Amino acid sequence: MPVSSSKSKVCFFFQGVRISLEKRETLKKFVSSVLKKEGKKPGAINYIFCSDKSLLEINNQYLKHDFYTDIITFDLTEGSSTQADIYISADRVKENARELGVSIKEELHRVIFHGILHLCGYGDKSIEEKSKMRAKEDFYLSRYFS
Repeated sequence: MPVSSSKSKVCFFFQGVRISLEKRETLKKFVSSVLKKEGKKPGAINYIFCSDKSLLEINNQYLKHDFYTDIITFDLTEGSSTQADIYISADRVKENARELGVSIKEELHRVIFHGILHLCGYGDKSIEEKSKMRAKEDFYLSRYFS
């Protein structure tokens, strides 16, 4: 399933879903800058936007989880360059935005940054990890949208 290559770049792919992603070049540069600020060397980072159904299949196949999720990050780092395939459910992003009372744009960017933060060593299993992750997401969201 993973599609990473060894080139140092951020790419966006859309698998049968439509979601508005503005200022892509600015976002690509920002994602790379987050990695650098967190002490990582940017490599090939692929964001694959897909449906709930597709991400559920990936969750079942690779993680043996039978539930919907908004994001799955596959860390494919070899050597010093951070490489990953990050799958994001456009359906979950839209649903989460509605439930949280935020814009789809804000939630989409939060999830994009969330995937990068996983690659930087931030977890989200415990309450403490979730708190640190949310603080970092908020920090980078405010930096990105300022």
